[in-house]
Amino acid sequence: MDRIFRPRCFFAVAAFLAVAVQSLAQTSPKIGEWQSLFDGRTLQGWRQSQFPGRGPVRIENGHIVLGPGAPMAGITWTGTYARSNYEIRFEAARLEGGDFFASLTFPVEDSFCTWVTGGWGGDIVGLSSIDGWDASDNETRSYFDFEKGRWYALRLQVSAGRIHAWIDDRPIIDVNVAGRRIALRPGDTKFSAPLGLASYNTTGTVRKIEYRLLKAE
Repeated sequence: MDRIFRPRCFFAVAAFLAVAVQSLAQTSPKIGEWQSLFDGRTLQGWRQSQFPGRGPVRIENGHIVLGPGAPMAGITWTGTYARSNYEIRFEAARLEGGDFFASLTFPVEDSFCTWVTGGWGGDIVGLSSIDGWDASDNETRSYFDFEKGRWYALRLQVSAGRIHAWIDDRPIIDVNVAGRRIALRPGDTKFSAPLGLASYNTTGTVRKIEYRLLKAE
């Protein structure tokens, strides 16, 4: 009986491992292949950011609605992530309010940074922080008129020593960060790390969140 059991056990384990390897190969994205981070129905892979006074987060018509909080609301990614050589893209809209509605916090090597979208009164775009300077004061600052209720396509790329960003395929940020101090703005933004989206005293909504690796780490 023992001689019969062992071969059967061996073949069962081998079959299980083959299925597991095949499943892993199917779910692991290839380099350069966009991978969805939002299924349009649930917050699978995300959790509500633990901001003090955080606003509500809900899914509505295939979108994630953020806030408004007192002052912030957001979501934080709980899965794996790269620290360089990647891109993330999503669509976002400001529904109500006059501040940032879908700011993206993201990893940069051994630190984190935030792409502010419509902060400081609603129209400033830039990175916080570089060498201790916020988006409102460093060279990445620009002004963008976000129309209420309109969807915008946002894309950010982090590569070795450089950060690029686009809004509706329009280049917005192109900055060399090699050797510079990249850090989060002091305060509650830390609850967005390592990868998160947030609004400030504003109702924002996001959809079509996607991510891809540009090269193997």
